[in-house]
Amino acid sequence: MSERAKALQTIPNVGPAIARDLLKIGIEEPDDLKGRDPDELFHRLCALDGRRHDPCVRDVFAAAVSFANGEPARPWWEFSRERKARERRE
Repeated sequence: MSERAKALQTIPNVGPAIARDLLKIGIEEPDDLKGRDPDELFHRLCALDGRRHDPCVRDVFAAAVSFANGEPARPWWEFSRERKARERRE
């Protein structure tokens, strides 16, 4: 495992697979997530891989961005609930 992947795994909710995904889309350190749009990151990953990933990956990205922005760590599934509620309103 690379040092960059290990550094990304210091972010709550980020394990080896998500760390690899983040590296793939150009996120090399936790600070790279500050101010980012989780939806944009998710769509970029899907485009690079040529397939739609599970939306829960987007929710992990949202949790990681939130944490990088200085908010308290929250489990990724809380972001799933928020995403689903937003989708119902749209």
